[in-house]
Amino acid sequence: MKNNFGHYSRYYDLLYADKDYASETAYIQSLIQVHARQPVASLLELGCGTGIHALRLEAEAGLQVCGVDLSETMLEGARMRAAAMGVPEDRVSFQLGNACTFRIARKFDVVASLFHVVSYQTTEERLNAQFETAATHLGRDGLFIFDFWYGPAVLSQGPSVRAKRLSDERIAVTRLAEPVIRDTENVVDVNYDLFVLDRVTGVTTELRETHEMRYLFLPEVDRLLASHGFVRERAEEWMTGKSPSRDTWGVCVVARKQ
Repeated sequence: MKNNFGHYSRYYDLLYADKDYASETAYIQSLIQVHARQPVASLLELGCGTGIHALRLEAEAGLQVCGVDLSETMLEGARMRAAAMGVPEDRVSFQLGNACTFRIARKFDVVASLFHVVSYQTTEERLNAQFETAATHLGRDGLFIFDFWYGPAVLSQGPSVRAKRLSDERIAVTRLAEPVIRDTENVVDVNYDLFVLDRVTGVTTELRETHEMRYLFLPEVDRLLASHGFVRERAEEWMTGKSPSRDTWGVCVVARKQ
């Protein structure tokens, strides 16, 4: 599996500076509280990025968290953030790894995979591999919480061209996203053009990356879950709790290991 966050990872935190991590962390905590049948003390995060969810879950829910990501650049940011906060590695650790193949000799109470990491698994083989990673690291009644691009909304609305502009004291970034749908494969190619202005030198650098995103439907999600020993307990619009609809791009699922 390729790393979709090559150059993009350098500017990740700035591009998502408007992301409401506090509310998202509270939402994940609420799902855990509602569905856990046993005390929850540990969480494995597949696709942890720069560690903001992981560190918040430790600070606010007291969870011991292991974060895994493909991008060493992302992980460097996560470790620097943890060090600045004074969080010891025995509470939150970050490891380089692939959500499809990562293995560690321990079980967790919860496995989470947020911000559409599941949708980055664009083939049946990779989807099955990530679900197997989750199953391998959970005991009976453990929870698997993940979100993904919801197929009915993608096909009903169609992906659109979008522009985003953000800046800090060092750089100004303009991101243009031009999606192309491959409907025979249930995949959207999101072509990103990044224009990065160095405020000190006045030099603008242009970068281009393509992120392949798989959109999924609940019947196939249920088949994936069942084939890896899970049962779906909940499927809802991300953050709102509403039933999924053709207006719902992001769906969150809570599944229980049998």
